[in-house]
Amino acid sequence: MSEFPIHTPVEVRFRDLDPLGHVNNAVYLTYAELGRMHYIRAMGADEAGGNFILARAEVDFLRPVHLGESLEVRTRVPRVGNSSFHTLSEIWAEGHLAARVSAVVVWLEEGRPARIPEHIRAAVRRLETLPVEGV
Repeated sequence: MSEFPIHTPVEVRFRDLDPLGHVNNAVYLTYAELGRMHYIRAMGADEAGGNFILARAEVDFLRPVHLGESLEVRTRVPRVGNSSFHTLSEIWAEGHLAARVSAVVVWLEEGRPARIPEHIRAAVRRLETLPVEGV
């Protein structure tokens, strides 16, 4: 069983490339965002009455990705706080780890940080196979 419950296939587009012919560094954040959105949908949070916003993101680039390569974004939540949670995404290209993205996402209600609802915490527990700090 994978330690990443959400696997999102991604197609590299020509517009993702920089002048050297590999995926531009900033695009990796977009790929990780796609994985996070699939995770949030799997939690059932898109109808929960609040909003998630990205508060922090950090990328470790491990290998370049080129047009035509098959990509997969693997996403998990290793930690849940009071009003935020951490995500870890791995971007795999042709079976090789290309980048690792860690992010902090904050739950908002009426435009302010609020406690993450229990049904979302329960969804994280249901999705994850590894222990999650804070749930």
